[in-house]
Amino acid sequence: MSCRFVRDLGVQAAGPVPISAQHQIIAVEHPVRSHLSSRRRLKVIVWPAGVVGICLLLAFGGRPGSVSSLYARGYAVIPEPQQVKLEREDFRIAADWRVERGPGVEAGSPAEQIVRAGLEARHVFKLAEGGGGPAIRLEIHSGSAPMGKAQDKDGEALARQAYRLKLTKDGITLTANAPAGLFYGAETLVQLVKRSGDDWWLPEGEIDDWPDVEYREVFWDEQTHLDHLDVLKQAIRRAAYFKINAFTLRLNEHFEHASAPALVDPYALSPAEVQGLTDYGREYFVQLVPYLDGPAHVNFILQRDEFAKLREFPDEAFEMCSTNPETYRLLEGMFQDLIDATRGSTYFHLSTDEAWFIGKADNGVCHEAQRAKELGSPSRLWVEYTNKTAQWLKDHGRQAIFWGEDPMQAEDIPSLEPWLINGEVYSPAYNRAFRARGIRQIIYTNSLPDDPLFPAYYVLSPKDEVRPGEGTSERATQVFNEISYSMARQQADIMGAGVYAWGDRGPHPETYWLGYAVGASAAWHPGSPDPHELTESFYHIFYGQGATSMSRLYQLLSTQAQFFATSWDREPSGQLPLMFGESYGIGPFVPHLETLPLPPVPTSDYLRLHGDWRQENARRLELAWKFLGENDELEALLYTNLPAVEFNRYNLEVYLSISRLCRQNLLLLKDLETISRDLETAEDQAAKLHYADAIDALDRALDIASGIRDERNQALHNATATWYETWFPRVREANGRKAARAPQNFVETETSERSRRAQVGLLYLIDREFALPFGQWVTDVQEARNRYAAAHHLPLRAGKFDWQDTETLRSRTIDREL
Repeated sequence: MSCRFVRDLGVQAAGPVPISAQHQIIAVEHPVRSHLSSRRRLKVIVWPAGVVGICLLLAFGGRPGSVSSLYARGYAVIPEPQQVKLEREDFRIAADWRVERGPGVEAGSPAEQIVRAGLEARHVFKLAEGGGGPAIRLEIHSGSAPMGKAQDKDGEALARQAYRLKLTKDGITLTANAPAGLFYGAETLVQLVKRSGDDWWLPEGEIDDWPDVEYREVFWDEQTHLDHLDVLKQAIRRAAYFKINAFTLRLNEHFEHASAPALVDPYALSPAEVQGLTDYGREYFVQLVPYLDGPAHVNFILQRDEFAKLREFPDEAFEMCSTNPETYRLLEGMFQDLIDATRGSTYFHLSTDEAWFIGKADNGVCHEAQRAKELGSPSRLWVEYTNKTAQWLKDHGRQAIFWGEDPMQAEDIPSLEPWLINGEVYSPAYNRAFRARGIRQIIYTNSLPDDPLFPAYYVLSPKDEVRPGEGTSERATQVFNEISYSMARQQADIMGAGVYAWGDRGPHPETYWLGYAVGASAAWHPGSPDPHELTESFYHIFYGQGATSMSRLYQLLSTQAQFFATSWDREPSGQLPLMFGESYGIGPFVPHLETLPLPPVPTSDYLRLHGDWRQENARRLELAWKFLGENDELEALLYTNLPAVEFNRYNLEVYLSISRLCRQNLLLLKDLETISRDLETAEDQAAKLHYADAIDALDRALDIASGIRDERNQALHNATATWYETWFPRVREANGRKAARAPQNFVETETSERSRRAQVGLLYLIDREFALPFGQWVTDVQEARNRYAAAHHLPLRAGKFDWQDTETLRSRTIDREL
């Protein structure tokens, strides 16, 4: 069973209803047998309206489904504070207000900077430097910020993050037990200020707030791209704004490993840059946590010729040999490189998941099977690997967070070191065993599994799929439910919650933030408010004044991306390399490939067609026209909001590029329909012996085929221009460094054209189009056309169509007869 998506095999209480109130609680694992990792699978929980977890709701003090008191008064705050007592009146705040530093607060403290800079940036007024106006008083006193119930048993750690905020028209007092709490209170204050006309307002009242768990993490995945350094700093600021305090960063080959220079990609961050990012995060009470895979998910290492000798099996680059001393020497060097570049951090994420083949190799390069037999099982070999690497990290000053899951068996958990931290919750038997061993756990959830282009924040009805499936779940609601209502809350020693967005499909990180914000809120204050309220609050906070119909915009973008994913068929492929294995065993297995049925090629004698392509694809075409109309609506909303929002306009530029990629897919389907009509016309004209008219119809079809390529290239060109505003170029060679010569994707047994294409630009986003045999189809149609033309003494069509050409943006001009 996959682990990262089936972290928790049960749910404890009812939450908001994301899909349907008519179903019973179900837990379904969707096996997506593709080139993607099984970590892209997720368990879908459908919540019934009539089931209510009274104990959990009382413990959290929340009432999912009700409107929070702040939201009811027109205020948006993420996360929702734990305790809010509001008076009847609101009061104005303006530029005559000032900051007053009390005991424990130094000039220029992070909290003061947030108050000053936040109000100026978000609300366009600058606080006075002095004078007799009302004051925002900042104080730090031990014990001044009380706490209520919390999941995390480390009360001291939670108390350092607690604060009390008193709001009156005569002055505001923010007190905390420690600087972190003062900082979080300042973030709440900045979010609370709302604008009405030319005035800014706050509610009179008192807020007591503290986190439910100490460690609140988001995962930032740079495995398929590299963000500019200023973009990473912006991501840290955004994370801190939602009270996230851990930023787990996977760089892979996008870091200049001094111990393994052969691994480094053409563009990579230097140790000094990563250290600067680490220091920057600490200013915002965000710890940068380095992340390194092993023994599995190390294609970025093993696909390099220099490290192929470390493979577990010669044919796959997915997993390294855990009994080879050279494996440990390489990893320890990489550990040290990352530790040296993240001085000041406490944790290191040792990514031990999905080591499916450990203990099974017995070949010329790896002899794990013998060691597994000596120890008693592959599970115990996995424990040996984890303990050994984690101990090295501990000896070098880092606490190791690992993935505690299959192939490790629950009975082997007592053999793990008790000071380890498990980055996930698992089944009840595992959770109880971890607790008995003294191993603390983090609730893992995933806001972006294998969704292409954009997360499924809103759900596409199965009725709007070409081949109706089982449906999916709202990603943000799912994250909220998994953190708030996990059965592990009663079984495990919980210290945190992590919200992950995996980058295997290479999405743009701008798409992550709704899931991150809702997850951060649930980690701080589980169970309240309703995730749909949080979603609306996010739109207000993230985009500011001027945002229009954002829920509809996100819904349309979600469903456009889901139709993009479901509009093609999946078939076993003979083009791709065999898959070495998967979680269910060692193969080889035949991979599946996304494809589309193409119209039939006409015969060269009478231009006859075999089959009725339009009838066979009627449902696909009907839906394409439907979604094309909705794409018009989406683009109109994007163009309306782009000049109107206060903040994060670039986010909407990315969304526009995604909308256009979805549109290109819809236009492709529409154009195939037109081509099919033209082929039918050619057949009809040939039957009437109208030879020239038949040729004209074929030429129209071939012209449209060229247009399909050009439209694809234009959409790809636009997306690349937009995404490269914040990304380093994705190239095979630059700065004296080269990408892997023979890349191997996931568990494939050899390199492939798909893997090579994935190294360059954004081709991977629409790779299925490059794999579609459309170029050969055009060649076949042109050959049939020319044979028919020659037989009837008509001109031949010259030129060769190149479907793999990505540079041509317009190969034909518009010729309209008047």
